Amino acid sequence: MRTGHLWERLWRGKIAGAMVVLLGGIFAVSTLCTIPDSQATGVNLGGAPANFTALAEQNSPAVVNIRSEKNGMTGNVMMFPFHRGPAPKDDPFHDFFDRFFGGGPRREFKQRSLGSGFILDKDGYIVTNNHVVEGADKIKVILKSGKEFDAVIKGRDPNTDLALIKIESDNDLPVMALGDSDALRVGEWVLAIGNPFGLAHTVTAGIISAKGRVIGSGPYDDFIQTDASINPGNSGGPLINMEGKVVGINTAIIAGGQGIGFAIPVNLAKGIIEQLKNAGEVTRGWLGVAIQDLTEELREYYNLAGRKGVLVTETFPGDPAEKSGIEPGDIILKVNGKEVGNSRELSRMIAEAPVGEEVQILVLRGKDTKTFHVALSKRKDTETAMSGEGPAEQHAFGIAVSDLTAETARQFNLKDAEGVIVVGVEPDSKAEKAGVQRGDIIREINHRPVEDVEAYQREIKRIDPGETVYLYILRPGRGYVALKLVG
Repeated sequence: MRTGHLWERLWRGKIAGAMVVLLGGIFAVSTLCTIPDSQATGVNLGGAPANFTALAEQNSPAVVNIRSEKNGMTGNVMMFPFHRGPAPKDDPFHDFFDRFFGGGPRREFKQRSLGSGFILDKDGYIVTNNHVVEGADKIKVILKSGKEFDAVIKGRDPNTDLALIKIESDNDLPVMALGDSDALRVGEWVLAIGNPFGLAHTVTAGIISAKGRVIGSGPYDDFIQTDASINPGNSGGPLINMEGKVVGINTAIIAGGQGIGFAIPVNLAKGIIEQLKNAGEVTRGWLGVAIQDLTEELREYYNLAGRKGVLVTETFPGDPAEKSGIEPGDIILKVNGKEVGNSRELSRMIAEAPVGEEVQILVLRGKDTKTFHVALSKRKDTETAMSGEGPAEQHAFGIAVSDLTAETARQFNLKDAEGVIVVGVEPDSKAEKAGVQRGDIIREINHRPVEDVEAYQREIKRIDPGETVYLYILRPGRGYVALKLVG
């Protein structure tokens, strides 16, 4: 046998063996991925849906395309070929372009908006986002069947970005059922249906990425985060669970982010929708306090290890909290017997309580708990310069302080001038490392009040070398903080 033929046979044998192994591997993978017919529209043993066909077919007819139009005025658009984002209030160039390039002839224009919504009931009520229809002169609703209807706004709630509109139809409208957003779990599959970029009835799938997200959109932030694709035009459309029920209203995205979308929990929306339907507006309870969450340092300062609560930083004159006797520095522990976990929870509890209802509020004041009965009023939804006079006091901590004056108190919108203001912090000092900032107002040192520089000096002299020192600080515009450093 010639050597060349031998190598040829061996080479062919290797290829044949490899093909057997490859085909065996493909067969094995194919076997593992086979989904029984019984799971064709459900969930396999690994938890991943086989497909979303049934859900999409069942719910798409009740999802609508919303096109709104409003009249406006603009300057010479040729002067502004590029979009300019919002400028900071202290930007010295904020008015420059308006003064020098914004004086062109003004003309009327029609501003158009695209969004989504879903039909709530047979009467033609449709849930969507407030920003989709706000200020609209004309609203057109388009069903999946292609039928078009003129819609009217029945009520809006800018605080939660929800709106309720209505169409008149003699036909039997498809509707969607509301689910329970509190029952959602992170990792659960969901479906989004809407009209991104005008592409009607686009269906996307993903999971619940997180719950209780605060994104700075308003006082009642409590968003569901999902990686189901949401884009401009999806606003107001439904987020659906695997039971085919609405668990969220798709609302926001992070510009430039991928797989990060936000939906309003349907449980938050239910009461608002009902009020908009019955009264055309939303009324919320009002306690009349400024509040903030407790940091770990504040918990330690107030000896609240293992307990929850919210710190009252201010009570507004004439409002329910002040009338009932609640004071700044109180820590709200419970409302109507329900524990308060954070400021967002407290805001929601009070907002959801009927106006005029008397609520029972348990607070911690010092070492004692007190119970107040407060009749809530109606919330009204219309709701740094620094100067110091007198000598600045320097200390080894690296803090320079000065007396608060009446003028300084007015500039910081303070009710009184108690405390000392930090006018300087030495770099790399103990104070800087602890987080003390210029403009902080020191109200207490080791739980003892500090009314002025004299009191500050007196308390500083009490501190022994190596002693742990607690500073109770009002940080204007941000609330109270407790900082810890070593003497």
